[in-house]
Amino acid sequence: MKPAASSPRKLLLWDIDGTILHTGKAGEAALGRAMGKLHGIHRGLQGLEIAGRTDRWIVEQLLERDGKPNGAEEVARFLDVYVELLAEELPKRNGGLHPGVLGILEEAHQRPELVQALLTGNIEKGARLKLERYGVNHFFAFGAFADDSAFRNDLGPHAKRRAKEHHGEEFPPERVFVIGDTPHDVACARAMGARAIAVATGSFTESQLKDCGADAVFTDLAHPKAFFDLLKWLGIVTGK
Repeated sequence: MKPAASSPRKLLLWDIDGTILHTGKAGEAALGRAMGKLHGIHRGLQGLEIAGRTDRWIVEQLLERDGKPNGAEEVARFLDVYVELLAEELPKRNGGLHPGVLGILEEAHQRPELVQALLTGNIEKGARLKLERYGVNHFFAFGAFADDSAFRNDLGPHAKRRAKEHHGEEFPPERVFVIGDTPHDVACARAMGARAIAVATGSFTESQLKDCGADAVFTDLAHPKAFFDLLKWLGIVTGK
């Protein structure tokens, strides 16, 4: 736990894929392989829109697409196989952190006025595999995941509840900031009354992210100073 800050702390909720890192489509490959292993269907994720969606939602839609049962038991079994295959796929892929992200995570981790956590469409086991692979899992003690709900807009309250459990204080919406790369991240922020910081390092452009109502949009996070300058302007941090 961080030492107490002199002013109320702010909660930064980070998306993973497209925001912090990219995996060279290891997740997509693992999902497609799981469908093949369980059902003998090898169409990958054809026909599905996956950016910003949760793993549970994607699996439900994937099973429905091919006429397979998609109840809770079937989805859980599919996700167990997916995690096994994701562990195989990650080392094969040319993934990595997006430029500048490590510097931002390190500095935010040192600032007593900030708490960092996850708000991601990954199930937690998949999220931890990805973050461990690229050396940043230790920055995130908790978060909200697809284990909590198939619907991203439901995840905010879970993240805030866990923040209170870990840090012993409430984080009202005006002190919560969602960082992501899709309109779904922005919508999730709005659903919980938080502000949205968007970055165009995924499959959406700056223009698209601005149009969906993000409070601030970055081309990328390659310049940590620019990121913290924005946080100062928004009143999230003070000092240098």
